Amino acid sequence: MTPTLVRHHRHADASAPVDAGTRARDWAEIQERMLAPLYGAVYERLEVGAGTRMLSLGCGSGLALLIAASRGARVTGVDPDRERLALARERFAAGSGPGAPPGRTDHRARLVDRVPGAVPAGEAPYNLLTAFQPIGCAAEDLEDHAAALASAVPLAVRGATVVLAGWGPPERCATAPVLRVAAGLAGSARDPRSGNGWRPALRDDLEEVAARAGLKPDGSGRVSCPFGYADMDSAVRGLLSTGLFDTAIRATDRIQVEKEIGEALHPHLRPDGTVWMPNVFRYLVCVT
Repeated sequence: MTPTLVRHHRHADASAPVDAGTRARDWAEIQERMLAPLYGAVYERLEVGAGTRMLSLGCGSGLALLIAASRGARVTGVDPDRERLALARERFAAGSGPGAPPGRTDHRARLVDRVPGAVPAGEAPYNLLTAFQPIGCAAEDLEDHAAALASAVPLAVRGATVVLAGWGPPERCATAPVLRVAAGLAGSARDPRSGNGWRPALRDDLEEVAARAGLKPDGSGRVSCPFGYADMDSAVRGLLSTGLFDTAIRATDRIQVEKEIGEALHPHLRPDGTVWMPNVFRYLVCVT
């Protein structure tokens, strides 16, 4: 790989992940929009609209919330990342965001860093729970997602719809070999269940989380979500913003990780300098 393909991020400590503010901004400006087709397909299938009261777990910087709100839904977003929540608040204040469709958006959204203990007084329970943050990137994801869902279910009406999302089969995801860099550098390639960095999605990950959370599957679907970037630097920054490479950075250093990501991305570099990777994501529809 030629040195010009990746511009390294210069920080004082090359063994530390990208700082929280930079990563949150890169997520909001580069990476989050890659899942917009998933959000749109789910909302279309479920006919999300004015009667929807949605609680979104792992809402990130709020793009999925904005799209739902543009369809008339009342939305609450939960994410432990304070930096991403701050960006979500900025987006709702502006009423827009990359990937958000045009149209009227209800700017009233509740954004919190943990699942509420109860539905606010005077408001109806939620009838849609979403967990769009891809499940199955690490073994511990399954337990964490199940616990979060179990804590949210009491806030929903009986028979509410719950949607889980995850990566499709690795052979259908061009990004999988790039993400495998995280496992290799973290020393976990020999044991993908070790919980160190990324692991390939397994066929029944979503069903396993649903079972642990006491949910009943009621359908599923697959959505094409290509990852397209303006240039190699944007691709590296976007992928680093996912947090999936943090363990690899701590095991080696950020410059080494960026170099390895750039080399893995090289087959997806187009003559015009853009990076394009077709992927398939899967979602599971459940009822409480």
